[in-house]
Amino acid sequence: MKAGLWELTTQSALTKNMPKISPEQIEQLKQMGVDISQLQSGAVVGKVCVTQEMAEREELPPLNEKEAGCEITKQSRNGATYLMDMRCNNADLNGTGTSKTVFANSESFSSTANFSGTVRGLPVNDRVDTSGKWVGPDCGSIKPIPEAMQKK
Repeated sequence: MKAGLWELTTQSALTKNMPKISPEQIEQLKQMGVDISQLQSGAVVGKVCVTQEMAEREELPPLNEKEAGCEITKQSRNGATYLMDMRCNNADLNGTGTSKTVFANSESFSSTANFSGTVRGLPVNDRVDTSGKWVGPDCGSIKPIPEAMQKK
């Protein structure tokens, strides 16, 4: 994974029916290091800054699982493939999920995640597809994800 600015496109059944994100929610995401710049045809397109240190660790950027009240229960890497299991147990999210991320090269990846459980009390069995592409070495105004969120 190269250091610099990355553009992420995320799509799922939930994002297709997603309500408009408030300016306050957008600002909160920006403070966490994620720029959700647009919602296009049921896909969320955003930008994230990967520091040189993150790239050198060869770890995926954190998913904010702790802030969502979730925990990663299993994580592994085999070459360019990353696998992860997650469990959530709180008022907003309750259930389990898995994800598989594959890097085609240092400038692009694709990821598939599945979650089964409830979201705010409503049953959910959703698949989320994400693709990422490196935009360039300069993150511009996009701040890196805070180091505190990367500690395990």
